[in-house]
Amino acid sequence: MSLRFRIALLSAVLLLAVIGATGYVLNIRKNQATALAAAPVVPQGGDLTTLRAAPHLVFRSTALGPEYGRVAVVPLSAPDGPRTFTPASCERVYATNDDAICLSAKRGLVTTYQAQLLDSSWAKSRELTLTGIPSRARLSRDGTLAATTTFVFGDSYANPGQFSTRTVVTRTAGAEVGDIEDFKLVVGGKAITAADKNLWGVTFHDDDKFYATAASGGTTWLVEGSLSGRTVKALRSDVECPSLSPDRTRVAFKKHGDLPAGRWRLAVHDLRTGTETVLAEQHSVDDQVEWLDDGTVIYGLPRQADGTASSDVWAVPADGSGTPRVLIKDAWSPAVVR
Repeated sequence: MSLRFRIALLSAVLLLAVIGATGYVLNIRKNQATALAAAPVVPQGGDLTTLRAAPHLVFRSTALGPEYGRVAVVPLSAPDGPRTFTPASCERVYATNDDAICLSAKRGLVTTYQAQLLDSSWAKSRELTLTGIPSRARLSRDGTLAATTTFVFGDSYANPGQFSTRTVVTRTAGAEVGDIEDFKLVVGGKAITAADKNLWGVTFHDDDKFYATAASGGTTWLVEGSLSGRTVKALRSDVECPSLSPDRTRVAFKKHGDLPAGRWRLAVHDLRTGTETVLAEQHSVDDQVEWLDDGTVIYGLPRQADGTASSDVWAVPADGSGTPRVLIKDAWSPAVVR
């Protein structure tokens, strides 16, 4: 077999691969277009500026239709009412009164990702460093700090040690603080320097103190960190994706316990007493929850039906009582803004 023939054969194989990949993408887009055309119209809400002047909820809309993936706003008093759409489309979103952070994806033959800070008119105010697949995003209450978590290896939290994350904290009006994986991790008085160390899921207490998840050797911990001290200290084990309550006394989180890999239960840890309360939600929740108020947490759950790309935001009491309920249909990544 001559060199020229081999080159021609390789070129033909590559051409067929490109044609096949292009056909696959076009077929997916055709199916998506058909589904979107058949989707019901989503009720539209009021003026965006007026809505943001009062307590409201911000979330990613997952209702099938032309607004799929767009960021929507609803009054806190009517969470499942007509929604007002912003210009932003995000995979993950979080917001305060004046700012928002948006992790987005541009899909095609090669999917690219970006992180942006958005101003009060939902226009881009700043591009943030982003490496990997978007997973978590948070702002501090005053909007001065932003945190992003991405997968740079693997695409799931199911098995600690079999993925790698990058969690970067940035001052929204200033410099990048850095990847918190570079901070000193202390567990039981000893520094952990293992190569499989990972940190993710930041929730801010103030302009210096934060909580997050740390993992190494198959174990996860709730850690308390200091940006100025560049240290994180383990408080307890079996905690992932913490979220600090509005009164700053409790942390809601997902725990693995004795469940199979890739499944979690929601719980609340009291920072004052160390008491754990397992919540009434029986479904496995893979999300960084949000607090609706001091007595209720909210979180995203994908629809159980096969073949759906939608999800809903649910609510459950934070004291372990009650029954979970749907708060917002066709929604994901909620943020409560007061």
